[in-house]
Amino acid sequence: MNEHFFTCPHCWEEISMLIDLSVPYQKYVEDCEVCCNPLEISVSCEEGEIVHFEVNEL
Repeated sequence: MNEHFFTCPHCWEEISMLIDLSVPYQKYVEDCEVCCNPLEISVSCEEGEIVHFEVNEL
């Protein structure tokens, strides 16, 4: 697991989430821990590193 920090596109607060680096591709919806608005998270990992991270408003 790796802690990844990013800015919420709704409230502009910096938040963090734990990313499982053993999963090559993940796409899911999670609520912002600050403003509770939904976020679509897309993550790609290779060799134990995040190679792509994207967060979008829903």
